[in-house]
Amino acid sequence: MAFAGKYELESQENYEEFLEAIGLLKAKTDHKVVTEVVQDGNDFTWTQSIPNWTWSNKFTVGQECELVTMTGSNFKAPVTMEGGKISIQFPQYNLTAEIVDDKLVMICTTPGEKGVTFTRINKRI
Repeated sequence: MAFAGKYELESQENYEEFLEAIGLLKAKTDHKVVTEVVQDGNDFTWTQSIPNWTWSNKFTVGQECELVTMTGSNFKAPVTMEGGKISIQFPQYNLTAEIVDDKLVMICTTPGEKGVTFTRINKRI
């Protein structure tokens, strides 16, 4: 159950550039992000919260899952785990997440030659 827990934002890089790349430039970026991960074997509930907004996905590693983007659009994608790293291909970016030194490290990368890589490090609380 390496991922299970509650985390808060410790640091992030390229967040505003990432939001611009996926069309959310006007989003507020100076908020306290809390991520809660509930894990039961390969079944996950992954929730991110900021004041006045919550985004949650339930998925099973190794299966195609019905997921929701940050903007509320539904899509289907396989969720994989290799070497302790979860990977999900969202419509506008690829997400990977892993635990490194008891911190949740999330990396989102937009495709293309001018792709943007956004990194968020969350400390366990």
